[in-house]
Amino acid sequence: MSTYPIKEGVKTRRWPGLAGVAFGLALLSGLACSSFALAAPQTYTFAVVPQFEQRKLFAIWKPIVDELAQRSGLSLKLVATLTVPEFEHGINNGAFDFIYANPFHIMKVSTTQKYIPLVRDSAPLRGILVVRKDGPVRAVKDLNGKSVAFPSPNALGASLLMRADLNQVFKVKVEPLYVKTHSSVYLHVVNGLTSAGGGVEKTLQEQDASIRDALTVLYTTRDMPSHPIAAHPRVAKADHEKLRAALMDFAATPQGQVLLSKVPMRKIVPASIEDYTVMRSWGLYSLWVEE
Repeated sequence: MSTYPIKEGVKTRRWPGLAGVAFGLALLSGLACSSFALAAPQTYTFAVVPQFEQRKLFAIWKPIVDELAQRSGLSLKLVATLTVPEFEHGINNGAFDFIYANPFHIMKVSTTQKYIPLVRDSAPLRGILVVRKDGPVRAVKDLNGKSVAFPSPNALGASLLMRADLNQVFKVKVEPLYVKTHSSVYLHVVNGLTSAGGGVEKTLQEQDASIRDALTVLYTTRDMPSHPIAAHPRVAKADHEKLRAALMDFAATPQGQVLLSKVPMRKIVPASIEDYTVMRSWGLYSLWVEE
């Protein structure tokens, strides 16, 4: 490093040259940048199973996630995949920090990604089996060998749990017809295209009165705990507890009750993986279809 001598009486003081000054400034700049990087908050992804088309999903979930970020002090980014298989691929690979997913998604990765349920709706999830009120089917056993409509193979209450109950509880074998949506299930039954259909209580109530009035619920499945909001184990415990507390606090406010009812999550309670382990004995794994 070059220096320039400056005489002061008998003593000589040596000052750094331009190269030394530049090096010092670069070092200070580097330290400042490092300190800023360390101080910058981590942004967590918050992924939601595509239960609605993407615009509706963002309209429902963006205000919720923004409010949770403000209440928890965490930086959260809402992620909406286009399809359920894309969402499932992300869960399988641990791509998301926080998720809102169906219970079987959580169980499928319980030994690999090990997502930690934080909260869920207190109301259980149930599937329903509907038939025409004026049709010939009067008991579940009447469906043996008949065609039954389901929205998709992996729809939890409407298809997975329903097919498991038909197999295990009633020993009935049906011919499944997958028709993509709950509304299409109900139309197939009303129009006599299938003998019965699998759905859930909420979607049946959303149908036009002419559809609802033509159908009757023949069977309701076993209860299972509803969809949880869960955290990946890489998220610091302190941070996922902040999110849990923010959810509980938000759900107690009038604004929170309105926004969360659209999910729907009408009464939030704390959740744990133990809530869902009973599902391991329900025969769901053999009915799951990889998409």
